[in-house]
Amino acid sequence: MTTSTHERRRIIPMGVTVRKAILVLHIVSAGAWIGIDVIVGVLVVAGFFTSEHTVQGLAYQALGTFAVVPMLTTALVSLVSGVLLGLGTRYGLVRYWWVAVKLVLNVVLCVLIVFALEPGMADIVEHGRILASGGESPLDVSTLFFPPAVSLSTLSFATVLAVFKPWGRVRSDRR
Repeated sequence: MTTSTHERRRIIPMGVTVRKAILVLHIVSAGAWIGIDVIVGVLVVAGFFTSEHTVQGLAYQALGTFAVVPMLTTALVSLVSGVLLGLGTRYGLVRYWWVAVKLVLNVVLCVLIVFALEPGMADIVEHGRILASGGESPLDVSTLFFPPAVSLSTLSFATVLAVFKPWGRVRSDRR
């Protein structure tokens, strides 16, 4: 395949420097997203397993106050940079299975952040305030283990896809 054939398949032509800068942004944003998920997991575990009401309260308040915006920001940066890479490289957005799957996983996680995680954060903050003041809160926080577990598993799988690039093309070229 000649370079001109590769160029025709790119929707957004970009030079090597621009492509590498976007790739770095993509990798850094995904790494930051993973890091935020780890912090969310630590806050959930700290809040759930400690017997100190102050620690529980602070963990849940921090979780409810600070987790969603950075997580969604890094998720969206990862999504946009991934789309730009798909449009500007030979991999495309839906030319290879591994790229298409990563795209779907990223969109699904963004939707989960907005519609499943964020709506309950005000209740988590209030739960933390009640616990920090020595009170008892009736809120069941056991489901908070799922978001970081699902997200970390999904992001780890996406990382494996990016490294190994399995499954080949979505459809073969018969030209």
